[in-house]
Amino acid sequence: MSVDMNSQASDSNEEDFGVNSEEEDEDDGGEEEDPGDIAGYYDGVASDVEQQGADSFDPEEYQFTCLTYKESQRVLMEEVNTVAAALKVVPSVAKLILVHFHWQVSQILDRYKSNSSLLLSDALVQPSSTCKSVTAPQSLQCGVCLQVVRRDSLLALPCQHSFCKACWEQHCTVLVKDGTGVGISCMAQDCSLQMPEDFVLPLLPGEELKDKYRRYLFRDYVESHFQLQLCPGADCPMVIKVQEPRARRVQCSRCSEVFCFKCRQMYHAPTDCATIRKWLTKCADDSETANYISAHTKDQCSKCKHDFCWMCLGDWKTHGSEYYECSRYKENPDIVNQSQQAQAREALKKYLFYFERWENHNKSLQLEAQTYQRIQEKIQERVMNNLGTWIDWQYLHNAAKLLAKCRYTLQYTYPYAYYMESGPRKKLFEYQQAQLEAEIENLSWKVERADSYERGGEGELSDLENQMHIAEQRRRTLLKDFHDT
Repeated sequence: MSVDMNSQASDSNEEDFGVNSEEEDEDDGGEEEDPGDIAGYYDGVASDVEQQGADSFDPEEYQFTCLTYKESQRVLMEEVNTVAAALKVVPSVAKLILVHFHWQVSQILDRYKSNSSLLLSDALVQPSSTCKSVTAPQSLQCGVCLQVVRRDSLLALPCQHSFCKACWEQHCTVLVKDGTGVGISCMAQDCSLQMPEDFVLPLLPGEELKDKYRRYLFRDYVESHFQLQLCPGADCPMVIKVQEPRARRVQCSRCSEVFCFKCRQMYHAPTDCATIRKWLTKCADDSETANYISAHTKDQCSKCKHDFCWMCLGDWKTHGSEYYECSRYKENPDIVNQSQQAQAREALKKYLFYFERWENHNKSLQLEAQTYQRIQEKIQERVMNNLGTWIDWQYLHNAAKLLAKCRYTLQYTYPYAYYMESGPRKKLFEYQQAQLEAEIENLSWKVERADSYERGGEGELSDLENQMHIAEQRRRTLLKDFHDT
């Protein structure tokens, strides 16, 4: 499964971040949806299941707002004006202070009341006591090129380190061309005083470079804001705004990109951001091992119709009472007393155990996308033959989406279990993981045979709908207990 581990705010969407950019047409829906993917398996399923009496508490519920470029600018400028007025500084300096303190306005105002000088020096907009500043230029010689210039050609920040305009221009131009927005500092040695944007902009040659600098500033402002995230979708200028930053699922309203708000990677509940990054890095490092496993994965028997577990190849009948023991790794309690070679083999064995299940569920998601497509075609055929309406068959559609949703969550339980320390909490997690896995396989079996199920009478649920309710309840219980990042 290909995952971008170094997703950063792209400046490929330069036109979208331009100072004169217009708001995008809301009807422009972005990329065309792949018919083989279940892109919206979160949409509409929760309410359908809740109507069947499931636990109404949704641990994934998360309030967020999608903002356009202009809307984001308005949000930022409101906070800039608030801080500038309270601290009696110009807006460009207020922006540097806000970036340093991650746009936490109340914290800035509290610190300013207690010690205003310390606040300004910590934000690197005023010289600190350790900065070697001078009261005024001692000569007309530039400290970089050593040329003697006219006094009006010498420019300085509040630290009073003076350099000629040509050197300042060269310094700023090189850094902006390298993609720097916030973070251009004084050229003097051991001086980290930050250059506000109204100092930098007049030094940049040409409107094209100035527009780039404004885009980089906007990127840095959003990335430093504790309540904002840039959408990681390709060439998407949207910004996601939340009240409380957490590792929760958000979806862009423009390009439909789904990602974790906190780390901007693929949504990964119940695994936390640091753990999933560590897991994906390990999977990438052990790519040859992963290739070996993929090449030797066993398929189901299609001839004798024997029911068996596709994870451990054990008899399916025994799994009902064993709570899916094959999803639980049995560690060797005496491994610490054995040789390093034995410990290395045990570590590899443990990794392969979890990776195999991670990879198998990823493959199942791809196969279930094909099942979803087949169900769509069946529903279309039945509607065309006057065998009910789309509403009558909507539960089949929702069952396939819910199956993918549960499978996706289950896939990300394996990195979580791999890094958990042994103990009562891990045992509880593995128990709930096994329960969820069993219900998912039951739901998968019934979705595959959806033709055999008819909806119950008024006030009644079909066997398939009842299984949907059970699977979703298992999923929510696990997330409620363990997805607390």
